Amino acid sequence: MSNFNVPKREEVSVANQAIFDNLEKAVGFVPNLYATYAYSENALGNYLALSSAKTSLSAKEKEVVNLAVSQVNNCTYCLAAHTAIGKMNGFNDAQILELRAGKASFDTKLNALAALAKNVTENRGATSSAVVENFLNAGWTKENLVDTIVLVGDKTISNYLHKTTDVPVDFPEAQPLETIEA
Repeated sequence: MSNFNVPKREEVSVANQAIFDNLEKAVGFVPNLYATYAYSENALGNYLALSSAKTSLSAKEKEVVNLAVSQVNNCTYCLAAHTAIGKMNGFNDAQILELRAGKASFDTKLNALAALAKNVTENRGATSSAVVENFLNAGWTKENLVDTIVLVGDKTISNYLHKTTDVPVDFPEAQPLETIEA
């Protein structure tokens, strides 16, 4: 496989340099995976527009989906990043491990969301009707269903980019899931 270095600010387009500057101000650094999108003139801006687009899911609910999808796709980068973001959204370590497994014993509604995200991802969109019915019966709407599927796609893009480029992870390593499944 080709070696993908993380592009530096001076190595990307002027438009991407502006995005790097905005990320520096907002986050304090340019995450390596975001920088990798900047190999493309348009991908970084397009991806950030998708990931920050309006949705019926709260930030905390989005992290449920991000964690479940990243676990199914076994993306070490996104698992590390979303473990950190999940903690910022109020989840503890045990809850994060459960969400990665596609469950949430601590919250019935989030349990249905995690199960849906996991099932959609594992089955590449051929979602189990029982999982969809459970999701809707837990109080979610059809709008939430569509927004969840869009978020699965969003997260899968990043998972695939990292799995292909294997750029260094610049977040604290996520705990292996086997520690709760053993």
